[in-house]
Amino acid sequence: MPTLCWAHSNGTARDRMPLSPTLRRRLGAILLPIALLAAPLPVVAANETEDDLPVAEIQAFAEVFERIKRAYVEEVDDATLLHNAMRGMLSELDPHSSYLDAEAYENLRESTQGEFGGVGIEVGKRDGQITVITPIDDTPASRAGLQAQDTILRINDTPTEGMSLQEAVDLMRGDPGTDIRLTIIRQGEDAPRNITLEREVIRTQSVKSDTLAPGYGYLRISQFQARTGDQVVNALNELTDDGPLQGLVLDLRNNPGGVLQAAVDVADAFLDDGRIVYTEGRLADSELSFYANRATTAPDVPLVVLINGGSASAAEIVAGALQDQRRGVVMGTESFGKGSVQQIMPLGENEALKLTTARYFTPSGRSIQAQGIKPDVEVVRGRLEVAQDNGLRVREADLEGHLSGNGKDAESGELNARLRDDYQLGEALNLLKALNVLDERKR
Repeated sequence: MPTLCWAHSNGTARDRMPLSPTLRRRLGAILLPIALLAAPLPVVAANETEDDLPVAEIQAFAEVFERIKRAYVEEVDDATLLHNAMRGMLSELDPHSSYLDAEAYENLRESTQGEFGGVGIEVGKRDGQITVITPIDDTPASRAGLQAQDTILRINDTPTEGMSLQEAVDLMRGDPGTDIRLTIIRQGEDAPRNITLEREVIRTQSVKSDTLAPGYGYLRISQFQARTGDQVVNALNELTDDGPLQGLVLDLRNNPGGVLQAAVDVADAFLDDGRIVYTEGRLADSELSFYANRATTAPDVPLVVLINGGSASAAEIVAGALQDQRRGVVMGTESFGKGSVQQIMPLGENEALKLTTARYFTPSGRSIQAQGIKPDVEVVRGRLEVAQDNGLRVREADLEGHLSGNGKDAESGELNARLRDDYQLGEALNLLKALNVLDERKR
């Protein structure tokens, strides 16, 4: 059985602070299991030592532990120090791996089930700064106008410089009805702005549907939760109650992702064959491949998929699969580029690791990690402004005694206003109509 040595034959141990016998026994009990887990497999050559346990680094860790126990201004218990060490180990791996204490673990379970308390904002880390990935639809964050790529400089009076993602999430969560102030800086703006939000219970319905025009449907997915696949199937069935669709817009803008299986289920609703996504990692059980089946809900509907810089993770899986399979036209702006898979590994009953275990790839083998999905048709966000004429033109409606229309003016005006406010959505509808015109001319 390997034993953990505190002295080191290279001479460096003589310069280190001696450990007390009590602490040596305590750390031995803590670190010996690490030694056992990290012990190399049987060597095949005498000079192969690259997988040996890094005794010097473990000794350095023990000395840091000892110095904190002896000299820190306030007494710190062993459990707190070890939990902090676990947080540090995971936070330095990548922005998405983390240690989840009981509160964070419960928050994660709540968010994947579609109900949690807070302001409704998905955050990540970019260049060391807390950054908005996307505000969730119909939440305080979205109503206040927060946007993807906004950088959060302060949460209330606490600067976010050097703050971990979990610390930022903990600060933003709180009792419904309480206020929180965010100081943000937005790309293209010179000065920060303060935004005050009132926390509320966030209950998210991940799927919404609507009719853009007769025969043209709209399907919005705000995030991928455990029941999103079933909700998409139900929404598609409702949209086709009055007859087959001539076209459908699948809106994945500002969708931060979520459950991998939900993304597979959504893509499968539009595909009747072929691969959807596959993952590659170091462990055998992290290498997975998912395929579409023939029981497809919407196999022949002309499809436009909307994405932007807030479309991440599971949203990119769906967009990439539909793009590679040539099932629809991807429109908008380049997506976020999160192409890694996190696995939740419980530690006992109330704690867990969220650990990056694999990268995922589109059917054609494209890695999305740090690359994103590039749209087939780039359309930037904007608002359609109709130029005003000088009032000299005469139209039919200006003629005295003109015949009235069919009574649908109000409905048409409401739709036109919506499409003017959302230029990308209007262009998606125009593209679907154009595709149908071309299809009819080919017949």
